[in-house]
Amino acid sequence: MAERFDVIVVGTGHAGSEAALAAARMGMKTLALTLSRYNFATMSCNPSIGGPAKGTLVREVDALGGEMGLNIDQTAIQVRMLNTSKGPAVQALRAQADRFAYSRRMRWVLEHQPNLEVRQAVVSDILVSEGRVQGVVTAAGERYLAPAVILTTGTYMGSRVHIGEVKFESGPRGQKTSDRLSRSLLDHGFSIVRFKTGTPPRVKRSSIDYSRLEPLAGDPNPPGFSFMTGRIQREQALCWITYTNQRTHEIIHANLHRAAMYSGAITGPGPRYCPSIEAKLKMFPDKDRHQVFIEPEGWNSREMYLSGISTSLPKEVQEEFLRTIPGLENAEITRYGYAIEYDALVPTQIQASLMTKEVEGLFTAGQINGTTGYEEAAAQGIIAGINAVRYVRGEEPLILDRSQAYIGVLIDDLVTKGTQEPYRMMTSRAEYRLLLRHDNADKRLTPIGRAVGLVDDKRYRLFEERWAKIEEVQERLHAVRVGATPEVQETLVRLGTAPLRRGQGPTLAELLKRPEMTFEKLVELDSQLDAVPPEVREQVEIEVKYAGYIAKQEEQVERFRRLEAKRIPEGTDYWAIPGLSKEAQEKLSTIRPRSIGQAARISGVSPADVSVLLVYLHARGGRPQSKAVGAHV
Repeated sequence: MAERFDVIVVGTGHAGSEAALAAARMGMKTLALTLSRYNFATMSCNPSIGGPAKGTLVREVDALGGEMGLNIDQTAIQVRMLNTSKGPAVQALRAQADRFAYSRRMRWVLEHQPNLEVRQAVVSDILVSEGRVQGVVTAAGERYLAPAVILTTGTYMGSRVHIGEVKFESGPRGQKTSDRLSRSLLDHGFSIVRFKTGTPPRVKRSSIDYSRLEPLAGDPNPPGFSFMTGRIQREQALCWITYTNQRTHEIIHANLHRAAMYSGAITGPGPRYCPSIEAKLKMFPDKDRHQVFIEPEGWNSREMYLSGISTSLPKEVQEEFLRTIPGLENAEITRYGYAIEYDALVPTQIQASLMTKEVEGLFTAGQINGTTGYEEAAAQGIIAGINAVRYVRGEEPLILDRSQAYIGVLIDDLVTKGTQEPYRMMTSRAEYRLLLRHDNADKRLTPIGRAVGLVDDKRYRLFEERWAKIEEVQERLHAVRVGATPEVQETLVRLGTAPLRRGQGPTLAELLKRPEMTFEKLVELDSQLDAVPPEVREQVEIEVKYAGYIAKQEEQVERFRRLEAKRIPEGTDYWAIPGLSKEAQEKLSTIRPRSIGQAARISGVSPADVSVLLVYLHARGGRPQSKAVGAHV
């Protein structure tokens, strides 16, 4: 007898955990199938969350009602704000995690979530009938049925580990792998590619000479990733920095032919922006050293993670080059670095809702879609979970556009442009990054999370209180004027800014726009501001100082949305449109863009092709407006 569910999630990594929680919290009877009962949100590579762009993704997942932000805030052992000397558009939190506590807490959350059943099984086949998903079959022959299935297989599909000349079938950290699921997807008409990622060696904590390393401390009382957390006030661990050198590079160069990436053993591309140490030496031949971060795996772990020297060199070569690095001369390797190849789908086979084009009701999220990183996976996971529920209910999907969220940029890049290598989110990919800051993710997305049913009363009340206070302080800054009294002039000079001219004095907001002024300095001019909490001060300062730039970017967004509003009807036959180039006809038929805006972003579709499309659609009397959830929730 097959068991029936509303939504089935295959995998409980970072994407699967968010997808399963979203579906269950939205009231669906949900089944999560995992390769191992101990394989929940596992940090197979770097035990950290966040960083530029990635930290914003975490904030966005949290703002929608996801779990990643809360999970890292509870299990972080060090937190830092990066890029503090730069503008707010690129500032981001990064946290070092206790990888074991992180996974344990996520497991506890999933196992105690109402409407969610978690079981251990290896999925071998997807059940499809008349173009619609029906459920899954496990390697043990169990059948689970559901109208919506979400695949979040990470790097476990057809995965193979490489350490020098040695290779064997395995998932990350010695876990099971699944070849049969890849074959099932091929049988259902999907195209699959091979990608590669890797990990560095781990070393015994007590074997490191810390006197030769640079200590790297966390920030005192840093903010949390979750808007529910506030400030994190607890002990933080130290991380450390060292560097490779010429001798290190000589050893690696002499053995490059033995590395899996250069011996021909691996055919798939690796992540461009997180390269192995071998790739770094090839990419940057003139660089005489590379940074190595030495990071704890957890409070009680005896292992240290060597970030920056991911490698697939043979074990004896790893031992040799490691001992040339200051502080690691006597390091004992507890686990060797390795490269891992795995199967992924070509992401242009997926719609913006993350439902596949070939099989209705089948959704995919995470590394199966060609991305790399825990944060990118979680971002896709929560969207896939939301949209699987909306599909089951017969509702239109939630589609975040590029002006609303980094999540929107991530998904649009994947489904519109595809990727030839593991995709990593970066601030440079977002045209409207001044609007998509980590500090305002709740303002952008919490009302949407509330509308779809993931933001509870407590979270929404805190959100409303926070922004009411921010608006109240902003109103005061715009209302209060400062007169050119001797006391004020003396204070301004002491604060390092020019005194006032005679006449009507400026408002506090106008003073704050001066480059050298800060909210802290305004307190000396208006004592009532002293009671404003630090997180509100920070937000108000950003909103006031960058108001002009924000307004200009909002004008750009309006132009962008006008193109996005020009919908292309489903089923449009691009081969029948005269005037389109052959390349445009091919690309448009493959991608099936939902709007003129998306069509314009497809590689190979020229401005002339876009003009032809506009004329063609106009001649057919207008376009139906999208009912997709997003900007108008």
